[in-house]
Amino acid sequence: MPVQYKDYYEILGVARGASDADIKKSFRKLAREFHPDVAKDKKRAEEKFKEINEAYEVLSDSAKRKKYDELGANWKSGAEFRPPSGWENFTEQQFHRRGGAGQGAEGFEYRFGGTGFSDFFEQIFGSMGRGRGGFGRAQNFSDEELAERGRDVEGDIMVTLEEAARGSVRTVTVRHDSRAESHQVKIPAGVTEGQRLRIAGRGEHGSGGGAAGDLYLRVRLARHPDFDVEDHNLICETELAPWEAALGAEISVPTLDGRVNIKIPAGTQTGQKLRVRGRGLPNRDGGKGDLIVATKIVVPSKISEAEKKLWEQLKRESKFNPRD
Repeated sequence: MPVQYKDYYEILGVARGASDADIKKSFRKLAREFHPDVAKDKKRAEEKFKEINEAYEVLSDSAKRKKYDELGANWKSGAEFRPPSGWENFTEQQFHRRGGAGQGAEGFEYRFGGTGFSDFFEQIFGSMGRGRGGFGRAQNFSDEELAERGRDVEGDIMVTLEEAARGSVRTVTVRHDSRAESHQVKIPAGVTEGQRLRIAGRGEHGSGGGAAGDLYLRVRLARHPDFDVEDHNLICETELAPWEAALGAEISVPTLDGRVNIKIPAGTQTGQKLRVRGRGLPNRDGGKGDLIVATKIVVPSKISEAEKKLWEQLKRESKFNPRD
């Protein structure tokens, strides 16, 4: 089935030979610009945010980026595309597949809509569906013995940190050949990376009166421009001026519920981690993880003559030697 080719480098606005640092920098800039919570046109921003996340999902992973680059640089963004012959032979273990396309034990293909991943991503990077069930009918068995449970179907769903924090309901479409079914999927607050959401009885139909299989959606947390995730904790980096680190300060840092002020202790070092309790993601106990603020001391790249004199005065008067 042909799909539209996605130029992930074009989406992130970087060259094909861009470094990992440049890719990350561009992602963060665009993700801040198109984050649905801050953009005026929320519908357009939501679609763009998903597209940026998908591109970063591929280009930030060395294995995925290598396979993507093997498709060649001559494809035009939006052009009709078919995967090269033999591409489906890559297994999940070989290729770390995480997409939304599934395939049962007999070769039945499933495609997913509303998961946050494009058809192109699903076809190229889709994970293999989990199948179990019968392979036909044997003779001389009773109807009860002939009943076979339908296969389970599995795909991925992209979940934003805001959805993980507050919960949401999403409409997911499962397409199998010409048949399409839409299901309301509840994303509970506190979901974690890799967690599987089970929608009972929405997998492959059973045979001989057997029960239908289940639909499983594996959670992939969307990358956020400000936060990394560690269990239920949110990790963010904040930059400090040398005098803020030396003297202490009160600064503003982001959370998923808006900015909060925190105190920077005098003598704070680069890499020091400050904990803001209860500002992370919900957990199963009804509590919340924490916000971990990692500090980074930054010196000015340019200084005025007056500032230079003050730095020189500090140099003369200070007894501090970082190498002692």
